[in-house]
Amino acid sequence: MTNDHIETATFAGGCFWCMVKPFDQWDGVYSVVSGYTGGHIYSPSYEQVKSGESGHYEAVQVTYDTTLIDYMTILDLYWKQIDPTDPDGQFHDRGSQYRTAIFYHTEEQKQQSEYSKQQIEESGIFKDPIVTKILPASTFYPAETDHQQYYEKNPEAYKEEREKSGRDDFIESHWNK
Repeated sequence: MTNDHIETATFAGGCFWCMVKPFDQWDGVYSVVSGYTGGHIYSPSYEQVKSGESGHYEAVQVTYDTTLIDYMTILDLYWKQIDPTDPDGQFHDRGSQYRTAIFYHTEEQKQQSEYSKQQIEESGIFKDPIVTKILPASTFYPAETDHQQYYEKNPEAYKEEREKSGRDDFIESHWNK
């Protein structure tokens, strides 16, 4: 197999711990890395990003095989994990580091992201405007090791975080009708 079919997608959807598992379980997804992007500090730490002062988003970078899963499917997975109408964070996580954004790596990803956003806007699922930004990908810094695959390393804490956040209730009420 060559790397011709391997692509990268980058998304900010609030707490990166909650964004890994939904992508990680699909055939064709090779890796999901928690990290930081979009800020002004070189190689920031979790504490710097968590403070909201670095300008970074908590994000995930998804590496996938386009012969097994396409970008539109990846986008659909992304939208169904977030509240795209919240400009100030996600669920109980508040602050600029928890905002939503799609970071495109190619012109095709940009076009597909804009199309999918338009579809969400026109769907009527949300009464408030969609505020998720579509931005060019910039340097992505992997988070520290203890933040990688958090749902596998700390299953009880992960479960508690998801329950406490309100994310699952939101997903259920908006997407699983």
